[in-house]
Amino acid sequence: MEVNDILAQLRALAAPDAATQMARFGINAGAAYGVPVPQLRALAKAIGTNHTLAEQLWMSGIHEARILASMVDDPRLVTEEQLERWVAVFDSWDVCDQCCGNLFDRTPFAYRKALEWSTRDGEYVKRAGFALMAYLAVHDKRADNTAFEQFLPAIAAQSTDPRNFVKKAVSWALRQIGKRNRALNQRALAAAKAIAQLDSTAARWIAADALRELASPKVQQKFR
Repeated sequence: MEVNDILAQLRALAAPDAATQMARFGINAGAAYGVPVPQLRALAKAIGTNHTLAEQLWMSGIHEARILASMVDDPRLVTEEQLERWVAVFDSWDVCDQCCGNLFDRTPFAYRKALEWSTRDGEYVKRAGFALMAYLAVHDKRADNTAFEQFLPAIAAQSTDPRNFVKKAVSWALRQIGKRNRALNQRALAAAKAIAQLDSTAARWIAADALRELASPKVQQKFR
């Protein structure tokens, strides 16, 4: 399947009203067709894995084409240079999150990039660092606790960042780590309590958000 054929299919699925509504959810819809993610997943299934096509889709600059690229790319062929090239042009939280959860977390660079990006200045690059932490906590079933314990200092260090898409991702990472098992739950709760003591509105919000979920009966019952 050629890239132009796929872009034509995306245009055929376009929903202008949906694209307009995207802005209400903080999504940059400047080059968006408004195609829902389930339709993109169905199209990705039909396409299959194709690294070359993924790069061509990404280069189109179309919002949905970039999300689709993350769904069809082959993580075995993704290079560190490609990760840096893609993350450098993130301009929406959904493209950021889809790339991290569909592709980046399956590359050999995922854990290192999560820590590296968490210290960068760009809002979406920093979000990508914490989104990667969250997705790794959910998807990497074989990792041991130490893989996630290394993220806790980074979470605490960046918890004072007041930018909306950053602080939500910091909380997301902390909560997903704290839901893996009882030991990590206790460590995440301790981290949240320490973050709550920081003189920062963002930090207090993150701590309250994490404590509310991680100390909830639903989560605690899971470990019994």
